[in-house]
Amino acid sequence: MKISKFNTSIKNATLKNSKTLILLIFSIAAGFFGGYAAVKSTQPVNSLMNASNETKQQIVSTEEEVFSSIAKDVGESVVSIDVTGVTQTTNFFGYTNNIQQQAAGTGVIVSDSVIVTNKHVVPAGTSSVTVTLADGTVLDASVLARDPRNDVAFIKISDTKGKTLKPARFGDSSQIQVGQKVLAIGNALGQFQNTVTSGIISGYGRSITAGDNGGSEDLTNLIQTDAAINEGNSGGPLVDLSGEVIGINTAITSSSTGQSLGFSIPINDIKSQISSVLQKGIIERPYLGVRYRQIDDRFAYVYNLPVKSGAYLPPSQDGQSSVISGSPAEKAGLKEKDIITKIDDQQIDDKNDVVSVLGKYQVGDTITLTVMRDGKEIKISVTLGTTPAQ
Repeated sequence: MKISKFNTSIKNATLKNSKTLILLIFSIAAGFFGGYAAVKSTQPVNSLMNASNETKQQIVSTEEEVFSSIAKDVGESVVSIDVTGVTQTTNFFGYTNNIQQQAAGTGVIVSDSVIVTNKHVVPAGTSSVTVTLADGTVLDASVLARDPRNDVAFIKISDTKGKTLKPARFGDSSQIQVGQKVLAIGNALGQFQNTVTSGIISGYGRSITAGDNGGSEDLTNLIQTDAAINEGNSGGPLVDLSGEVIGINTAITSSSTGQSLGFSIPINDIKSQISSVLQKGIIERPYLGVRYRQIDDRFAYVYNLPVKSGAYLPPSQDGQSSVISGSPAEKAGLKEKDIITKIDDQQIDDKNDVVSVLGKYQVGDTITLTVMRDGKEIKISVTLGTTPAQ
């Protein structure tokens, strides 16, 4: 299903009713920090059914306190982003017009001056960026880096005016569970700063195609949530009940029935980009150099594979090899029909694909791959390179 990208922050925009699902890319500003005493609100079903009214009320009250504490503390690491830019349109007669547009989104503080957000929040043609802190302070910023392969960008505040920015605390998205409760914080509709919504993780490993008039973009390995995501929320965090950021909200689908699905980029997928930007001021993505098919039970059955999870490197198709020529993978000796089952000690499965696991490493790191080849398990050492520019 191809889903339309939505430039999430045109102020005063109204959503048109639609009978079909439309993917809207939104800015959900939520920087999540702090160490909270994570309170388990998901008690065993039987225990809850048999619990007294007083016990049930205590559970609800405790959950409310946790939500309130997270919203207050993490909200200090969430900013609203206002963008002015110029887009070009071509009319019926072929004349090009420059149109100035204003948009709004959300961001998460990652250092004393750097903020992570979505790439579509600060698109090509952005001419000015301002950031509003949780206390209402407005600061000038500029685009520092935009990831060509993912919906991620970084902006840098020019002058903090003596303000101390509170970086968010990042969690481990490989540990998420379906049904786990989460919060989203963002600049809803580009007007309502630090709006908080709650929901659960509905799924993970989702793939969608998001597009607008400027083209389309494939987004993979996304977290799916039913936490309400609104226009202006793109770039904000998805937070667990420990107050840790586990995802950056990037898109939603919505329909005329009011039903919607939200999608977030797992934080593990962009940890290496955050590190490289903070250290070098540029985005460097670790590069293995393989094209793979994530294995599930059905795929393993159809192709009679010896394992039910992992990354399968299929035979060449349309002249494209699954092991890219000149890549670290080729140099290390990976071959078509190999199955990568582990990277170091991390199992490759439906929650942790190759891209997600590699996101925790840096360019130049040496990793050990556990590979199934011809029914035998072997170990292959690979030094990661830098992802080539597109």
